[in-house]
Amino acid sequence: MTAKLTTCLWFDHGEARKAAEFYVGLFPDSRMGGNMTAPSEYPGGAEGDELTVEFTLLGRPFMGLNGGPNFKPNQSVSFVVETQVQAETDRYWDAIVGNGGAENACGWCQDRWGYSWQITPRQLLEGVTDPDKAVAKRVFEAMMTMRKIDIAKIEAARRG
Repeated sequence: MTAKLTTCLWFDHGEARKAAEFYVGLFPDSRMGGNMTAPSEYPGGAEGDELTVEFTLLGRPFMGLNGGPNFKPNQSVSFVVETQVQAETDRYWDAIVGNGGAENACGWCQDRWGYSWQITPRQLLEGVTDPDKAVAKRVFEAMMTMRKIDIAKIEAARRG
């Protein structure tokens, strides 16, 4: 890896490559990288086991670690993906949820490995930060009723 900062994601044994390939297939400007295998036996594993896999998502470097079941992801860290149109929002959301994931409120969903994603349309971000506090309130209240964000409803709330 040549990046000075790489995010390492912990997966159960053998799941890092599966997750990386799924993510890389979903998002643009993404690709698989190298991997590291165990040079000898280790507690809970054998020589030749894949320990890490490198990948790039949306231009950012990641490393997947096949660390085992000891640590599980939680919502204290999530990935925010800004979208531009409803079709893009739908594609990411539906792929994550439809691949063994789960829906959550306000544009959040969780993938099958337990990582949380915020699939966030630009229109939502613009609406909740509108300098007109009444507009921001309407957009925020509309968002609070949603799981996957509906851009048409966000824009309607913004217009009042």
